[in-house]
Amino acid sequence: MTTPEQFASVRYLVDDVQAAIDFYTTHLGFTLRSNPAPAFADVTRGPLRLLLSGPATSGARATPNDLGAGGNRIHLTVDDLDTEIDRLRSAGLTFLSDVVSGPGGRQILLTDPAGNLIELFQPTR
Repeated sequence: MTTPEQFASVRYLVDDVQAAIDFYTTHLGFTLRSNPAPAFADVTRGPLRLLLSGPATSGARATPNDLGAGGNRIHLTVDDLDTEIDRLRSAGLTFLSDVVSGPGGRQILLTDPAGNLIELFQPTR
């Protein structure tokens, strides 16, 4: 088991913790690590620990309302972007962007149920 010191942790504020757990574990290969209260859970994928904080958590209360959305997102590397897109679309998910290609690879953006960004990225081989 990975110790907390070995994880890179990212906090995402979510409206519905259970919907977020279901999204990340069902569609993106995360594993539920803990769900000690209905307002909080954390899921992991490799060395990424994603903290899912509902409206009642201290993390959500400490965030000023006027920050606006930035372009920050988690970045998940996939072996075959087209296959992942087909799999997720067939599960009823929609994407925020079209596939973008660049010198380093191809990527597409989707959002979780709370609107947090996820980038699926296939590097150029």
